[in-house]
Amino acid sequence: MGFYSRIYDIVAVISALVGGACIGSFINAAAMRTVAERKWWGRERSACDSCGTLLRPADLLPVVSFVILRGRCRYCGASIRPRHLAAEVVCAALTAALAARWGVSAALAVSLAVSWFSLFNSLTDIENGYIYDMWALALGAAGLAMRLAGGWPAVREGILGALLGFGVIAVIILVSRGGMGWGDAVLMCGIGGAVGWKYCIFSLYAGFLAGGLVVLPLMLANKLKRKDAIPLGPFLAVGSVITLFLGNELIFRFRSLLGAYPGWPWGN
Repeated sequence: MGFYSRIYDIVAVISALVGGACIGSFINAAAMRTVAERKWWGRERSACDSCGTLLRPADLLPVVSFVILRGRCRYCGASIRPRHLAAEVVCAALTAALAARWGVSAALAVSLAVSWFSLFNSLTDIENGYIYDMWALALGAAGLAMRLAGGWPAVREGILGALLGFGVIAVIILVSRGGMGWGDAVLMCGIGGAVGWKYCIFSLYAGFLAGGLVVLPLMLANKLKRKDAIPLGPFLAVGSVITLFLGNELIFRFRSLLGAYPGWPWGN
């Protein structure tokens, strides 16, 4: 039984890695086309960023094609943008790690939705400093729809999470008079709606902490100035992903304030 169990675990991890890499490739393509105001559905075909040559299936194998081609287009020899490989590797690793953390469960479904949508919004925010409200709200809608399986208490926690996520960022925007963009508030609204208000608290905290750990050293080294525009979306995404792994443990540590139970789908 132990042998077959280990084989099953290995197959599950490999499947998650391959599936995650494919999803990452799609997310990256959708993000790039959204920024370029091009369709990412229908008959739209992938092409080389440099020469515009339409790519064949052999050129589109996630991670594998990049390695075989040594990071260069087979048609013009130009370097392939590293973001293609980065998105595929990050998504593959996240998908496999979340599958190992939650197993086949409602928690895994919510976690994957949060991580995949957050990756998309991070990519657009890094590229053009813009978070697309439709994609952020789609995450919240998907999260609330999945929460219907947990009944009204689960839906209520999602609604409270959406209000909390949006409200905290909105207050900061108003107090700082535009120091942040409203896209960040909409993104946290979507994340909060999916993860619930308890997880949303830690997502916000971890996101701000991650931002501080990156930005403050750059400011001290005079690489950044206080008025420089800094995309917050990727840091909020990092905070939410950290919480997907550690949320239950954090809630237990602060159970006197939050209650001992994380709520659906994270457990009772």
